Amino acid sequence: MKSFAQTYPNEEIVKQLASQIPWGHNIRIIQTIKDQDERLWYIQKTIENGWSRNVLVHQIESDLYNRQGRAMTNFEKTLPAPQSELARQVLKDPYIFDFLTLEDKVVERQLERALVEHIRDFLLELGVGFAFVGSQYHLEVGDDDFYIDLLFYHLKLRSYVVIDLKVGDFKPEYAGKMNFYLSAVDDILRNELDNPSIGIVLCKDRKKLTVEYALRDIGKPIGVPTYELEMISKLPPDLEGKLPTVEQLEAELAASEPEHEEAGD
Repeated sequence: MKSFAQTYPNEEIVKQLASQIPWGHNIRIIQTIKDQDERLWYIQKTIENGWSRNVLVHQIESDLYNRQGRAMTNFEKTLPAPQSELARQVLKDPYIFDFLTLEDKVVERQLERALVEHIRDFLLELGVGFAFVGSQYHLEVGDDDFYIDLLFYHLKLRSYVVIDLKVGDFKPEYAGKMNFYLSAVDDILRNELDNPSIGIVLCKDRKKLTVEYALRDIGKPIGVPTYELEMISKLPPDLEGKLPTVEQLEAELAASEPEHEEAGD
């Protein structure tokens, strides 16, 4: 209680924010976050999204505060002001897929199948508002068949969200392909109550200048975030790279185990 009073000396903050979430949530935020703006952000998001304590802990450990709204996009040029800011805040960078048991050398269909198999965890990482429509979603355009990796609908944005998965670096031609998908979805699926569809080219890595050039003259709203298969490191910089890896620990344990003699020896 003393720490709580010292952390939030402003009575208005207590009334409007801190008192609106469970006590256990407040303890976790006070113990793990030192920056006041970041604390208030997590409190606000907990109120907005109804996070349980476990979900809150996961969001803090995955550094959501510093990932939200960080994807490279062209939303400011392709969406009206209120919609563009909301769409920007919906995207993260990077996305953390630590719930998948995949190695870095994975093909796109493996990544897609794994995300669909773990759809609950995937939706949690995408954030509130995403509704899953389908994988390998079929579109027929001019008697040709096309398949969208992942198709969602966002309830707050009132937009279809097309996700194209890439296991390597972003390439300029990905923007043109996504522009095509968004035009097709807008014509075939979107109705008069829907806002323009949004594209997400989800890559393992990207070069900033390449993305900027690729999106500069594209007329459809596209974001290019990255993803990671492991949780972001929270170690202090001076410790990163100095602790043993899992493989090194396993090797040391194996070396320390006594060898068992075979029966009859």
